[in-house]
Amino acid sequence: MVYHVMKKVLFTICILFFVSGICFGDGGPLANSKSDGLYARSLKDVFRLEADDIDLATAALIISEQWSDMVHGRRYLSRLDDIAIEIRSRVSERRLSMNYKAIPVINKYLFEELGFKSVAEATNPDDLFLHSVMDRKRGYCLSLSVLYLSIGERLGLPLYGVVVPGHFFVRYDDGKMRFNIETTSKGGTATNEHYRTKFKVPSGYSDSIYMENLDKRQSLGCFFNNLGNAYIDVNNIESAQQALERAVQINPLLAESRLNLGNVYLRKERLEDAIYEYQEALKINPRNSKAHNNLGNAYSRRGWLDYAIGEYEAAIGQEPDFVDAYKNISLAYVKKKIFDEARYYLDKAIELSPKDFSCYNQMGDIYFQLEHYEEAITEYKKALRLNSAFMEAYYNLAISYNKLGLVEQEISAYRDALKIKPDLSPALINLGNAYFNKKKFDLAIVEYKKAVAINSEDATTNYNLGTAYSQKKDHERSVSWYNKAIALAPEMGDAHNGLAFGLYSLGKYDLALEHLEIAERLGVEISEELLAAIEDKL
Repeated sequence: MVYHVMKKVLFTICILFFVSGICFGDGGPLANSKSDGLYARSLKDVFRLEADDIDLATAALIISEQWSDMVHGRRYLSRLDDIAIEIRSRVSERRLSMNYKAIPVINKYLFEELGFKSVAEATNPDDLFLHSVMDRKRGYCLSLSVLYLSIGERLGLPLYGVVVPGHFFVRYDDGKMRFNIETTSKGGTATNEHYRTKFKVPSGYSDSIYMENLDKRQSLGCFFNNLGNAYIDVNNIESAQQALERAVQINPLLAESRLNLGNVYLRKERLEDAIYEYQEALKINPRNSKAHNNLGNAYSRRGWLDYAIGEYEAAIGQEPDFVDAYKNISLAYVKKKIFDEARYYLDKAIELSPKDFSCYNQMGDIYFQLEHYEEAITEYKKALRLNSAFMEAYYNLAISYNKLGLVEQEISAYRDALKIKPDLSPALINLGNAYFNKKKFDLAIVEYKKAVAINSEDATTNYNLGTAYSQKKDHERSVSWYNKAIALAPEMGDAHNGLAFGLYSLGKYDLALEHLEIAERLGVEISEELLAAIEDKL
């Protein structure tokens, strides 16, 4: 009897210990087991919480579920718990305290035994997401750090995310012991000075977010910044904008988020918003060469070329080998018709990046505007030697041949461009024109019809088809295409004039005279011979 009573009491005590989070040895609930953040089911739920109550892994996996409906985040939470429990067991076996002494145990297990590793460049958007990192055991600075922080919150370790321009790492800080953890180097340590120097951390801004311990909300803000870039990579600009606007809302003093949001606004032609974000980014980090360059791009689109040139110069001042800034300042000088300066800066870009085929295409454009067509052809050919699939250079080459009257070479260049981009309407139309000029009307018609199939609303191409059929004396088809052109552009005098000839040839003299008179009213010099012939028939 006493035995059964004692057994019942002991069972009750064990239940009470479990519920209260008290455990013996290395068992019991994980440190985050009572976190309200574990019960979040949406980002709205997450951001209702205080920063300390957020469960970073849960929030990151909610984002994964939004990225791919194939992800079931709760399964990954269970796997994270298993990793944390295994680390806790190993710490206990070594009779270590759950403090800074646990960090080498985490590093050995994660990076040596489980094989998590860093990717050289964040070129694959999937490498950002916690589920993907856990599946593929690879990630970059932010995504590996989110994994590390998620394990830390389960073990109750005082770990914090830390951001610097273009990089993210983890810091241990219990108030007494403080050191940095570099997840891209298997958990190795690096000094604050290393990060300040390598990543050019701006100084002098009183409320800077850089090099500070971030709370979980701020770490999520950094995640949203990278999430925005991931959506840009898959061309989902609306989701990118939402993510980056949230990033800026959470971390208004993170220059990278301002810069990236500005880039989205620039793509959407929201120039004033883009300029504002770039300017805010530069207040935080005046040394950000990309922000200077992109602000220059926004100014250039507004037509503020002198301001644009000033920003490109600032970008080059911060980063003397910034090839895009040299190319952009050259474009600005082209718009100002200052071609010597344009060539000077483009020569600098070529000197820095001699295999950048776009530089030679851009130089060809300068010579083309100067009407130095032979020099333009030379530059376009240089671009094509470096990239034989560069459609734009073939197209520009064809136009240059046209200016020199080299029709066969022009046709060949257009055909090369169309091999790469078969639906390039301007090339189809110009190729049709080249065939027309060689009196190869059937070939011209083939190309014009391809162009019309792409854009049936182009009145000029419809007119060209009417003219080609007229040259073949196929007046019924000629009249049909001229009518389509006039329906699209009633003020096209040449179409009325051509239609008049076609109608005359079909014996429709009243209509022929009507359209010939319209053509004359629209300023077309009509054929007196045709007019006389029509009047004679009437």
